[in-house]
Amino acid sequence: MSSSVVTVVAPVNIAVIKYWGKRDEELILPLNDSVSATLDTSVMCAKTSVFASSNITCNEIWLNGKKESFSNKRLINCLDAIKSIAAKEKSVDDDFLSWNVRVCSVNNFPTAAGLASSAAGYACLVTALAKLYNLKSDVSCVARLGSGSACRSVYGGFVQWHAGTDPSGKDSVATQIAEASHWPEMRALILVVGDKAKKTSSTRGMNITAQTSELLKHRIQHCVPQRTTSIIQSIKERNFPKFAEITMKDSNQFHAVCMDSYPPFVYLTEVSHKIIEIIHKYNDLCGGIKVAYTFDAGPNACLYLLEEEVPKMISIIKHFFPSTTPDNLVTGLESTSELVSSDFLEKLAVTAETKKDLIKNVIYTKVGQGPTEVTDGSHLLDEHGLPLNNIE
Repeated sequence: MSSSVVTVVAPVNIAVIKYWGKRDEELILPLNDSVSATLDTSVMCAKTSVFASSNITCNEIWLNGKKESFSNKRLINCLDAIKSIAAKEKSVDDDFLSWNVRVCSVNNFPTAAGLASSAAGYACLVTALAKLYNLKSDVSCVARLGSGSACRSVYGGFVQWHAGTDPSGKDSVATQIAEASHWPEMRALILVVGDKAKKTSSTRGMNITAQTSELLKHRIQHCVPQRTTSIIQSIKERNFPKFAEITMKDSNQFHAVCMDSYPPFVYLTEVSHKIIEIIHKYNDLCGGIKVAYTFDAGPNACLYLLEEEVPKMISIIKHFFPSTTPDNLVTGLESTSELVSSDFLEKLAVTAETKKDLIKNVIYTKVGQGPTEVTDGSHLLDEHGLPLNNIE
């Protein structure tokens, strides 16, 4: 006996109030609340198919075309937690619960390059498993067991991850602040500076910071609670200048605590710093904050801006970071460039790069929905639970 294949696509989320540091490594309980925007799955997503059968002798998983070991503790924790909820809810029979599963997952963007691939991947896995086992419960706390920020990708729009206080983690869940439709003009430009795996993993970096940074303690106690309240208000009021200011300040502080760690480590590069310089000078020339940058644990920038600013910002990026294939630089949503006067570019007073392709590509996207089930039959596993499309 076997189940039918369940397939889900799930989004990336990019935090505007950063999660950095855990109070419990096993349960992935954060030291502070965080806030993020969920990005459109039509542009960037993880896609996962799951299948259960009495004929499967052991749990199996394929990631981005290659078979991997199912021994990853976080992976096992997620599956066990889903099965535990299913047993409590009696959502499937005991025989079904005893079956092993096959999982096949792909990302349509680089993995482990600071683009929130693990968040999308675990949100996708947990949502697919929840549908496979017919769960009714909120599963953000289960996604958290795979990757902390994955709990925020369980919802669309703007999302808050509550740090919680219970040692069991039952109150460390994600809740939606506002749906994607609440702020329809909000857009994001992701500037891909590097698409290689980072030198210091997020997990290792968090451990070093939590153990050694005095600045982190101040951030947790004083800065984050105030910023969280303020940014949630700015989202509800659609107050972009306030939203943008808090976003940039929190990104800067996150990278400051990395430098305040011992030994210090860095995720930003010279290109990252040049992007920061351009955005501040652009906002100054505009007489108000029109664009915000934020950097996760990697060199790639996520620029939050309203739709009307996108054509001008794309032109500025193309000017200061020339590409050998400028017509193919921007992917994602349909976009246009707006001619920016040479006078304005001179006033920006930033030297254009001579070396090309320092920014590999720009992903243009918007705030979008949470995970959704695929209903068009485009699964990654066949009816026997075996991988499709030449997967090893």
